[in-house]
Amino acid sequence: MARSRSGTRGRRGPRKPPRRDTGVGPGGVQVLDPRERGAIELPATITVKELAELLDVNAADVIRELIKSGIFATINQLIDRDTASLVAGELGFEVAEVVVANSPREAVAGEEPVAEAATKEVLFEQDDAALLETRAPIVTVMGHVDHGKTSLLDALRTTTVAAGERGGITQHIGASEITKDGRRIVFLDTPGHEAFTAMRARGARVTDIAIVVVAADDGVMPQTLEAIHHARAAKVPIIIALNKIDKPDANPERVKNELSEAGVIVEEYGGDTPLVPVSAKTRVGLDELMEMILLVADLQELKANPKRPAVGTIVEAELDKGRGPVATAIIQTGTLHVGDVIVVGGTYGKVRALENSLGKRATSAGPSTAAVILGLSEVPEAGDILRVVADEKEARTLVEARNLAAAAKTGDASGRATLEDLYRQIQAGQAKELRIILKADVSGSLGAITHALDQLSSDDVRLNVLHEAAGDITDNDILLASASNAIVVGFNTKITDTARRAAESEGVDVRIYDIIYKLTDDIDAALGGLLEPEIVEVVEGRAEVRQIFKVGKSTVIAGCFVTDGRIVRGGARVWRSGKVVATDRIESLRRFRDDAREVAANLECGIGLAGYQELQEGDIIECFSTKTVSRARAS
Repeated sequence: MARSRSGTRGRRGPRKPPRRDTGVGPGGVQVLDPRERGAIELPATITVKELAELLDVNAADVIRELIKSGIFATINQLIDRDTASLVAGELGFEVAEVVVANSPREAVAGEEPVAEAATKEVLFEQDDAALLETRAPIVTVMGHVDHGKTSLLDALRTTTVAAGERGGITQHIGASEITKDGRRIVFLDTPGHEAFTAMRARGARVTDIAIVVVAADDGVMPQTLEAIHHARAAKVPIIIALNKIDKPDANPERVKNELSEAGVIVEEYGGDTPLVPVSAKTRVGLDELMEMILLVADLQELKANPKRPAVGTIVEAELDKGRGPVATAIIQTGTLHVGDVIVVGGTYGKVRALENSLGKRATSAGPSTAAVILGLSEVPEAGDILRVVADEKEARTLVEARNLAAAAKTGDASGRATLEDLYRQIQAGQAKELRIILKADVSGSLGAITHALDQLSSDDVRLNVLHEAAGDITDNDILLASASNAIVVGFNTKITDTARRAAESEGVDVRIYDIIYKLTDDIDAALGGLLEPEIVEVVEGRAEVRQIFKVGKSTVIAGCFVTDGRIVRGGARVWRSGKVVATDRIESLRRFRDDAREVAANLECGIGLAGYQELQEGDIIECFSTKTVSRARAS
């Protein structure tokens, strides 16, 4: 229900706007200030620009009110009626009460309202068995870093992907198709390093068979176990590809025993997990591996309905300068056609063009097909669900509902942080928070980076990725960082010239990396710097009181001998018979008749305390100071 002026979050009443001069509208009709024409009716959704025009205020005023509520919107972004009415109320407008139906359109019996359905991803509706056809298996390749996953795929599709990877580590999810005996197999290549666990898990959810690559000379490693766990969690059949079998130090029996200890019993040992010895280098066993994939696929009876609207999953997405947002999807059921209207996560668009796994143009993509899609309005995220809808109106409604649901989960934007040396206490739980705007070359990298960054948060300090997207660092990123006191981190991307100038003028910290682990190391160090430093006491020296001198009626000066360290002005404790009898401050320090900044060991001096005057001969005056020490962050 829309909020009126009297219902704005329980705060004090909104500012009363100044009366504006009336203007003359079309046909000479007198136009009143919108704030003087009574309650304003708002549509279900409205852009920031349209709201500003309706209220006859500057768009910057609307954006400023949205930021106060923790919503970072651009001028062309859609907002819902409740949000718009809240902004209008804050700016002093009356908003008409509107009775909203349960659904943006007339509900069908048994159907969810669109806003509710938008937050639930139901991949496959029940299809008529007569319409189902056998489809190609979708295979995920997983395993430990450097065990040869990409090289194995490289050998299968006779390409040279591995040679172009930075540091020899695959950093993006990719999809490719291979034909064996006239039958297609779709492969997903997921990164193997532990920092990419989230991407690997996402890949396992869209696949029918998991190939776990294990090096015959290295054996079962931590990421091997992770791959096995992900495949089991997704209830996906596993095939072990025992790679590097050609190496002199290959030890297949040791690997089989290690797999048994991990609960994976290969068929040779009486289990149900196939193991195929292969060599990506010499191409030994590749035919046997593909035959095993097809055999396991036949046992699953993989089928889909190619005649229904397409549903799939995004496995890769990026912003191409010449072509705009480009997404690679695996179509899991149905057929995607050029011209279809699709909803993908929080964005939508009309399919302008399709490309197959070889980069050639296509007019459609059926079940178990990897397709490159052009025509989306924004870059989606890897793992987003693709769904064909009836028209752009339905697409817009679904996306608005999803974005509003996501915005409702977003916390406030208070706080300030920089990467190096500033920290600030935030209100919730006295925790610390470092805010980040994250941009990467492709969306697949984002999942890996955010997963790695999630591991850095602790009870003491929290990392909050406010926004993440694929593409260059732009003016909007800088403005968002400036408004929310965040830093901007880029991976394998660049900052535009205008964004660079904006960053300099706004004082926004921008860091760009080309290796994920350098990025996470720097952020880890920054989080350590956000910890409140410990205050440590340092004992500077001690002096024994050997004679008492009274100056005036109430002042006492102690004639002392410095026994160790040095005596300086500052904090002091008086010890007597092994107990502290007073904590005070050294106010005066003299050597003979002269003031002294410090007195070293084995010298005599006169000490006057600021408040404690009951000094006695034999007392020990201990001089101390305090300093701050950076705390190490608990791992």
